[in-house]
Amino acid sequence: MRRFASIDELAGAIGERLGPGPWFPIDQRRVNLFADATDDHQWIHLDQERAAAGPYGGTIAHGYLTLALLPALVGRLYRVDGVRMGVNYGLNRVRFPAPVRVGSSVRVVATIDEVSPFDGGAQLVATATVDGDGGGKPVCVAETVSRLYVDPPR
Repeated sequence: MRRFASIDELAGAIGERLGPGPWFPIDQRRVNLFADATDDHQWIHLDQERAAAGPYGGTIAHGYLTLALLPALVGRLYRVDGVRMGVNYGLNRVRFPAPVRVGSSVRVVATIDEVSPFDGGAQLVATATVDGDGGGKPVCVAETVSRLYVDPPR
């Protein structure tokens, strides 16, 4: 876990690679819960028997589940002192180059691309690359945009 003492220290780390973080397991229960939460019940995610004969040899996680895990995965890489709240502001680009097989694990590496001040904090643009434990291509590459709000001066 990298600890930055301030937004200014974070800004000084542009170009720095953080991670990889710890492995995070992707089990069928999590995939099923995501399917229920998003009403995306495609067989490739849920029907283990049918998926075993499908293109991936078993069920795979939703791409958006992998994306939704980014705050948890990246949150294990660093923290910035004095930040009272972080908000997902958006994404500039997202790709899912490879599937996440259910029963596997994922981890993330993040690169700090840009830190720009705004009134009340800073906007952080970072590239998150999520790898699966099977190696090969990344399972998700996303350029994320976050807003970090700092404690008001006292």
